[in-house]
Amino acid sequence: MRQEIERKFLVRDDFTRESVESIHIAQGYLSSVPERTVRIRIQGENGFLTIKGESEESGATRCEWETSIPVSDAKELLKLCEPGIIDKTRYIIPATNGRKWEVDQFHGDNDGLIVAEIELESEQEAFDKPAWLAEEVTGDPRYYNAALSKNPYKTWKK
Repeated sequence: MRQEIERKFLVRDDFTRESVESIHIAQGYLSSVPERTVRIRIQGENGFLTIKGESEESGATRCEWETSIPVSDAKELLKLCEPGIIDKTRYIIPATNGRKWEVDQFHGDNDGLIVAEIELESEQEAFDKPAWLAEEVTGDPRYYNAALSKNPYKTWKK
C-alpha cells in the first residue's frame, strides 16, 4: 500500500495568479474515524473511492489506497455518506522538483478556509515555500477534511 506524505499550510495571500488548473470537488465520508477514513470524491467528471489509515506521529505520513469509480456510483455513494459533504475548488500550482501545490478553497460551511498541500517523497524532503503560504498546519486534526465535514471551519474560525 502506498504511503502518502504531505505537508499542509494555510494560505494568506492571492495564489490564483500562479494556478494552471482548477477543478470542483465534492467529497463525503462513509467512515471518518481517524484510524480509517473511507472517502467518496467527485472531482470534475471523475469518481474516486479512497481509504486512508491513521497519520503517523508527525501528521505528515499515512497509508492511502485509491481507485477510480464511475461518477454515477460516486454520486449514489455520496448519498450514503455521513453528514457534512465537503465542497471546494482545487487549484494546481507548479512547484520545484516536479512537485505541485494543491490549494483548496473551501465553500459552504467551510467558506473562508484556504489550505495548500504538497506531496513529498519523504518527510525530510526540502521544498520551496511560496510567499502566499502562512502557518503550517500539518498534523493539526482540525484541518483534515474528515474533521471539517463534522466540525466546519465556520464553527471555530478565529
